Amino acid sequence: MKLISYKKNGNIKLGAFEEGKIYDLHALDGHIADNMLEFLQGGEEQLQLAMAAMEDGSPTISAEDVELISPVPNPPSVRDAYAFRQHVATARRNRGLEMIPEFDEIPIFYFTNHHAVFGEGYFPVLSRHTEKLDFELECAAVIGKGGRNISTSDADDYIAGFMIMNDLSARVLQMQEMKLNLGPAKGKDFGSTFGPWLVTKDELESCKQSSVDGDRYDLKMKAFVNDIQVSGDTLSNMTWTFAQIIERVSYGVDIFPGDIIGSGTCGTGCFLELNGSKITDNQWLNPGDTVSLEIDGLGTLTNNIVLENG
Repeated sequence: MKLISYKKNGNIKLGAFEEGKIYDLHALDGHIADNMLEFLQGGEEQLQLAMAAMEDGSPTISAEDVELISPVPNPPSVRDAYAFRQHVATARRNRGLEMIPEFDEIPIFYFTNHHAVFGEGYFPVLSRHTEKLDFELECAAVIGKGGRNISTSDADDYIAGFMIMNDLSARVLQMQEMKLNLGPAKGKDFGSTFGPWLVTKDELESCKQSSVDGDRYDLKMKAFVNDIQVSGDTLSNMTWTFAQIIERVSYGVDIFPGDIIGSGTCGTGCFLELNGSKITDNQWLNPGDTVSLEIDGLGTLTNNIVLENG
């Protein structure tokens, strides 16, 4: 199932997307939540109701008549991991640094701004953000049930589904602040984009690769800037699985339905890596550019960079 959040007549609603049409799930069955967060909090019962509603009812809304927003528009938190070894090693090598051994010891993550969440369409930036503005091609897992101190062997059961994530980055701001060894803040907190929909795990079963470290998914990942492909990798190349990341995330703390956990940038998945490897020539995103991220089974997430006054 492809779950969406959309705006119609000024209201944010929950729906399911199928072949260009939208099922208004709450209208089909009043027992189904009318927003994504409450739907996820309802767990398996809500999912089963939605599946039954789609079997018995028909889609009534054209996707062209609504505005798709982030599938989870108000997540309790957004964490972003650092799971692709190729990206980490290459980005460090391009800066004249050896591969850091701690990468192989723990799956690390940081918190980004869960109130600066965007979906498809225009992405607003200020002038300082355009100083080496970068995209980051990622996959995000959405938590479907709460838990604490979750083991890797159980962690995949806590994932409701997956969506594409673009962790946009203002590299000049980021590099300045990270010299103080406290991680990215203003270089990241102006926004991330997600979408176009949240795909439930059952749709990806044929691509799943299970192991003692958790599930991986053999899904091709691509990025295009102004219709030119600049990136390509495969989601199964994650060194750390989402299950391992969830074990780390949940150690000593609660996770909640709707929490978003990003995979981190895939190999070749940003200009920081590409420029340093001389694949691209000092290229960055500029106002007016269009960036499209594709992941097999998860769709295409397209954003237009727009400069705002301020």
